[in-house]
Amino acid sequence: MPAVAVALCAAVVALAALGGARARELSPGYYDASCPHVYDTVRRVIQEARAADPRILASLLRLHFHDCFVNGCDGSLLLDETPTMRSEKAANANVGSARGFPVVDDIKAALEHACPGVVSCADILALAAEISVELAGGPYWRVMLGRRDGMAANFDGAQILPSPQDPLDNLTKKFADLGLDDTDFVALQGAHTIGRAQCQSIQDRLYNFSGTEQPDPTLDRAYLAELRQRCPAAAGGDDTGLNDLDPVTPDRFDNSYYANIQRNRGVLRSDQAMLSAPEESAESTGPIVGRFASSQAQFFQSFSTAMIKMGNIAPLTGSMGEVRRNCRAVN
Repeated sequence: MPAVAVALCAAVVALAALGGARARELSPGYYDASCPHVYDTVRRVIQEARAADPRILASLLRLHFHDCFVNGCDGSLLLDETPTMRSEKAANANVGSARGFPVVDDIKAALEHACPGVVSCADILALAAEISVELAGGPYWRVMLGRRDGMAANFDGAQILPSPQDPLDNLTKKFADLGLDDTDFVALQGAHTIGRAQCQSIQDRLYNFSGTEQPDPTLDRAYLAELRQRCPAAAGGDDTGLNDLDPVTPDRFDNSYYANIQRNRGVLRSDQAMLSAPEESAESTGPIVGRFASSQAQFFQSFSTAMIKMGNIAPLTGSMGEVRRNCRAVN
């Protein structure tokens, strides 16, 4: 592993350790006095955005993931590029993929009108994630609040975000380094129940898996044919075409994602690997996939727990950081 990646991993582990202590300062009622209608305001803006863009729920949920996995949950993902700072938005995992930033701007504008200078952008992402899951039919949990916003982006850290191309054991290690165990990992992967993936994310599985010039042998043959129709290999094909990560109920937050994996219909390599990659330690994740496929209640409970844990990764509290007036720039 390159030295910079080792250093970044060490920094993230240190942040996670600090986060455990800082997270005790977060509270579901943090804004009860200073901005009592914060939840309703965020929900209203998201509902309006959803009417124009059904994909926005999955996009807002993903922003919270990608924020918390770099620098902790500090809103650093939202910062635009400056002459002296590279934006996390330009990292491989985010460019052309992370979306929903104008909706975050709209939420921030509504909150600045109602309670100027009070609600952080980091907390907006945490609230938007929970509300998006709930609006899609998923579980409700009480969001811990009181985060403050970071003052700098971390482009290099965003470059090593968990990737669908990562081997399973690499993925579980990246989660473990942040205090998230295998159950948390499998549950959080369940966010894909309302996600979409571009063709470029799965081209290798369809045509040249691991350099074999053959498709991924774990893919159901009939499903492989469907995916190849939508994602042709011919030169000039549209590699930004979208595929439902849960083709059964693509816009409903439920446990059918796990049933798809049991049928070898996981779209991303990282989805199917949880069950079908014993050489990458799937024996530890496979039983969890089976448990969630059998019980939506268990999935919902584990997902809620994992989201709270993830939201507690290295938050800035007290006098640390700031509350940005504009989520795209430091004050």
